[in-house]
Amino acid sequence: MRHSPVARSIRSLFRLFRPGSRGPQVQEVQPDQVPEPYRRLLAHHAHMTVTMEAHQRSPIDLRIVDKVRRGHLYARRVLLASARTGRIVQFGIMRFDFRCCSEAVRNEILRERTPLGYILIRHNLLRRIDVHTLFRVHARGELARLFGLSQPAETYGRLATIFCDEQPAVELLEIPAPGLEC
Repeated sequence: MRHSPVARSIRSLFRLFRPGSRGPQVQEVQPDQVPEPYRRLLAHHAHMTVTMEAHQRSPIDLRIVDKVRRGHLYARRVLLASARTGRIVQFGIMRFDFRCCSEAVRNEILRERTPLGYILIRHNLLRRIDVHTLFRVHARGELARLFGLSQPAETYGRLATIFCDEQPAVELLEIPAPGLEC
């Protein structure tokens, strides 16, 4: 499924940071094909940071891997880590259209200290999360390295859009780390 719409969307997000990047190999799956705890972590319309924090029973720390800003668009590749253990629990890419938020929201995002979901919640920005698809991903190469893996592993992810005041404001790619326990 290398040339599927899902693969193309993922490739376009990875190419924001590395032109020519193919991104990870993915296969679109239905929610009932996603094992736990990944189904519970991905198949919902809530912020992943809040969901991951509940799963980890720990606050979540944000670590910026890369960032790009072009005009009103801001994108970043991030790792989320358990504040309790320091373990990387999620990789993500977000592309935010700053025309869809206030200056205060934009400034807090650009401070790069707080996960996006918390910022949107704190500012009470009217939002809706639309999950487009779930996928199986083979974490190898750079993705495996970012997760701290010594060998490739399978995990799952999702593509979503956050609508702010009914405007498509944020494109999201979210991939929980392989080996998360229930």
